[in-house]
This record gives sequence, structure tokens and C-alpha cells, in this order.
Amino acid sequence: MSGFFDNYLNIKKMFESKREYKQQMARVEALPKDYQYVFKKIQGHMWMFAAGAGYDMMKIHYDLIELFEAGAADGKHVLEITGEDVASFCDELLRSANTYTENWRETLNRDILKKLGREIDSK
Repeated sequence: MSGFFDNYLNIKKMFESKREYKQQMARVEALPKDYQYVFKKIQGHMWMFAAGAGYDMMKIHYDLIELFEAGAADGKHVLEITGEDVASFCDELLRSANTYTENWRETLNRDILKKLGREIDSK
């Protein structure tokens, strides 16, 4: 139960995260327009999969901002960074995040194995 309060009801952490998020979004606004557009599309797509408090998703977004800043500084087009299959780029970014799809997969497997009397492999 302590984890719940630490992640969801920690007012200090929420205010700090909000302040940090605003700072990061100001960095996005400083990017070229095409980078801003792609970042916001990726951000919207990825938030559909965020699980828990979303703090691990925020880390991914901050890393993406740094990647985009470096690409823009090098004069690269945004699709040189992401590739033309931006959805696949997002999938790769999501590999390190706790997502709802991961939770759904674990729940499905656990429920089936439990019903069939099988042991659940611990990771």
C-alpha cells in the first residue's frame, strides 16, 4: 500500500513532476516545428500505453527530447532520427516502460495457467 501512496498520492512528487514536465515541454517548444509535431504525436501515442503513475514514461519522453535536440542541432530531419515507421520507433521506446499491454499479457497468462493448475514461472 505504501507504493500506492508514493506513486499516486505523493503531493510533493506530483508538484515536482509537474514543474519538471513544464520545463521539458518548454524544451520541446524550442525545437523546429517538424520535431515538435512528431514529438507530440509520439507522446500522445505512448501515453495510451502508460501503466501505473507514468513516471517511467516521463523518463522516456525526456530522453526523446534530448535525442531530438541533438538531431536538430546536427541539422537532421526528424525522420532521420525516427525512421519513416514512427510506430515501430515508438514500440522500441516502449520496451523499457511498464505498459498496460504488458500488464494485460501477464494477467492473461497468469489467469490461464492458474485455471489449468500450472505453475507460474517467476521472472
